[in-house]
Amino acid sequence: CSLIRCVQSSLLQLAEREEEAIMPGYTHTQRAQPVLFAHHLLAYWEMLQRDHDRLRGCYQRMDVMPLGAGALAGVNFPIDPAYVARLLGFRKVAANSLDAVSDRDFCLEFLGNVSILMVHLSRLAEEIVLWSSAEFGFLELPDAFATGSSIMPQKKNPDVAELIRAKSGRTFGSLVSLLAVMKGLPLSYNRDLQEDKEAIFDAADTAKACLSLLSLLLPQLKVCRDRMRQAAEEGFLNATDLADYLVEKGLPFRSAHEVAGRVVAFCLKSGRRQIVDLSLKELQDFSPLFAADIYPYLSLEACVDRRRAPGGTSRDRVHAALEEAKRQMAQGERTRRRTDRLSSLRA
Repeated sequence: CSLIRCVQSSLLQLAEREEEAIMPGYTHTQRAQPVLFAHHLLAYWEMLQRDHDRLRGCYQRMDVMPLGAGALAGVNFPIDPAYVARLLGFRKVAANSLDAVSDRDFCLEFLGNVSILMVHLSRLAEEIVLWSSAEFGFLELPDAFATGSSIMPQKKNPDVAELIRAKSGRTFGSLVSLLAVMKGLPLSYNRDLQEDKEAIFDAADTAKACLSLLSLLLPQLKVCRDRMRQAAEEGFLNATDLADYLVEKGLPFRSAHEVAGRVVAFCLKSGRRQIVDLSLKELQDFSPLFAADIYPYLSLEACVDRRRAPGGTSRDRVHAALEEAKRQMAQGERTRRRTDRLSSLRA
């Protein structure tokens, strides 16, 4: 969990540094609407927050002492499992000896949680790979996290991000492997259960390595703000706002949507790269509701800042989300330290 916190901290560091950067938001891998780059990073922060909570919950459920279960039926001696559990630092004692001996659902839950975590890391790594390519040009990788080509001297390959993306498949394999082992086992112990060790140890080591690398990589990324902005200005990402403008003027959304579509089609046909390249007269040919205030209305900053609903990408909402994330991180750190002190006192 501490390594997840390190990646979250790196995400916040990068988001705070680039809080004003505007980029395209995507659906279907197509440019859709402008968003703040910080808003995009905070989406991953939220995913990792749930990963952190899932793993903490998983630990609480697996913090059960099986000692005293014997081979399967319990033991003959008058032991005090609760006393031993306190000495060993367990929160609970197993309530059923057969369950304690024969189930590995805690291993499956851990592998499932790590697999979800690795999905999130893989998606982030994939975007780093894409955005550092010449086709996007949104990011520039530090040399320490890229390699050259053995044949092509001009290449700068995102090997570290690619390997993080690939390692997710390894953890999925561990989960599926253990599920297949467990699915047909009668109670109680079977030698098949020794297969759990390799699966969970390998998944844990893989996730820890990926988290460590990402926590180092993220703060060193160079963000190409100008290229991000250029991409957001192209592709008519403010077409929805054009329709919203007409709705605010009293036009039903269905009609406004149709007008905005015709405006974009006209821009494409006439070689205009942006809606604001059209004159007011040209816009009024599509609707008399257009006025001179349409031009500032369609600026990237205005488009972003109108998304003020909770969870939106407006600059004030994103700034507040950054502050809330930092508050949660600080609160989590205080809780961790308090828990560590209590654990040391019990020991």
